[in-house]
Parts: sequence; structure tokens; C-alpha cells
Amino acid sequence: MTLMVLLVEDDLDLAATIHDFLDLEGISCDHASNGLAGLNLARAGRYDVLLLDIMLPRMDGLAVCTALREAGVDTPVLMLTARDTVADKVAGFRAGTDDYLVKPFALEELVVRVQALARRRSGQVRRLRVADLEIDIDQRRVWRDGRELQVSPTGWILLETLMRQSPRVVSRHQLAQAVWGDDPPDSNALKVHVHHLRQAVDRGFDRPLIETVPGHGFVVRGGRT
Repeated sequence: MTLMVLLVEDDLDLAATIHDFLDLEGISCDHASNGLAGLNLARAGRYDVLLLDIMLPRMDGLAVCTALREAGVDTPVLMLTARDTVADKVAGFRAGTDDYLVKPFALEELVVRVQALARRRSGQVRRLRVADLEIDIDQRRVWRDGRELQVSPTGWILLETLMRQSPRVVSRHQLAQAVWGDDPPDSNALKVHVHHLRQAVDRGFDRPLIETVPGHGFVVRGGRT
């Protein structure tokens, strides 16, 4: 499956060089030359990795990254920058970036980092949304259609795990490991906790979001908003 990358870079010569090299490596690349355009594309598209320059017109890369994380976009971000101080990197990670690459860099290294980041979703996102369901990671609060829901501590772990993976299916083993580590109780315990979570999330709503995938596990479906 072809990787899809969004490059937000105002140096058009550098952008063209990166675009052409990624293309040679079989990686598709969209390009935006300013931060606002990059933000709009990142919100609207489904990208495997975002490449963000920091110094951008209209909206800098840190502001773009912060806005994406606040919107619940969990696409991994690789920040491209000439700034290499510890303070600059700390600011980037606080904004929600996942990795840093200091200019000038080798294009081969860029490809390796893109491939590594594409294997996962970002853990930096602080809000997750699926359809009308939203969770705030920092406050540990859950809403559906604007109404706050009450879930147990175990239910929270299950829901966060499912929403971080949505729309992918999460196996029963993965869910049990997220809650109990390598020493899970009997198999009925997970079934009971998922049942309670369904009651909290889906009861009273026309459309159930938590689905069982027979022989595989569970999934939260609905498409990210």
C-alpha cells in the first residue's frame, strides 16, 4: 500500500526536491506552501505522515501542529527545521510533534523516518473524535452528541484504546493487555467490561458505535470528524 505524505514547506526548491525523492521511493506527496493551507489539507485528507516546516507564512508549523492535536488529528508529525536548540525541540514536542529532522538533512534519512512514523498513530493527540463521540485525554472526560458520559476507569482504558485505533479492529488480546498487561483475568472479565462500556456509550442513541467483529475483536466505527 502506497504511503501518503503531506509536506508543508514554503521553500519551493526544497519542496520540489523532497517531492521528487519521495516519489522515487514510492511515497506519494501532497504539498502546501503555507501553514493555513497545510492545516486545511491535514484536516481534510487521510495522510500517513505530515512533514511540517516551522517557519511558514500565514501560520507557523508549531501553531499548525497544535491546532491539529486539539482537533483530534493523530497523524504522526515530523518537524523539519533549521532550529536545533533543545528549547526549540521542547517547544515542538509540546506542540504535538512526534519527531524532529534538522536542516540540512539527508533525503535517505527523511525516507527512513517517514517509514518508521507511518507504522503508528501519534500519541501526542489530546482529543479523539469518532462520529459524535469525543474524549479528552488530559481531563479523562467523554462526550457523545454534546452530552457528557460516565465511564469506569477500566472502560476509559478500553475506549481510549479503541478510539486511538479507529477504524481498525482491536483484538481481544490487545484490549486485555491494555487493561491488565501480561496477567489478564479470565476471558469473561473483558466481555463484562466491554458490555458496561457499550451501555455507557451507545445506550439511548440510535446508532451504536462499538461493534463486535466476530473472531477478531472490537472496533469503534463512524469515521473521524
